[in-house]
Order: sequence, then structure tokens, then C-alpha cells
Amino acid sequence: MNKWKKEEILFDTMYEADIWADSIVNEMHGGNYDSYSTPDYKIACSLAFRLASIKHCRVYTEHEEDRYKVYAVFDTSNL
Repeated sequence: MNKWKKEEILFDTMYEADIWADSIVNEMHGGNYDSYSTPDYKIACSLAFRLASIKHCRVYTEHEEDRYKVYAVFDTSNL
């Protein structure tokens, strides 16, 4: 079951988007939701790279029209 977080925020710089994405990773890792949708490719890119750095996380991305989607699946069976 996907728990979505959908936002409309856009940032001017990659730095701002990366700071924002860092907070999203914490919420996704904490189980608040497992999918994120944004019109800002900078947020999606940073979010995907940050999630991919987590050893037990599998990341999927998708682009549809004007939205970027990032999905995360955490494998906690080996923890």
C-alpha cells in the first residue's frame, strides 16, 4: 500500500532542494509515507540519491507529464 506525500513546492537552487529532500528522507525512513510526488526535478533527484545511500532501501522513480515521483521500499528483514 502506497502512502503518498504530494507537494507543489519549487526551489530555485539544488542546495535548497537537497535540504528539503533530507527532511523527506527522514519521514520516509520513519514510515510516514513511502512515495513522494513533486513538480520539482531537483527535489526528486536529491531525494532519490539520498534514499539510494541507505543500505536496505530500494528506490524507484517515475516521470509523468509535469510530476516526478520517488518510491522507496525498505527491507528490514536483515536488520
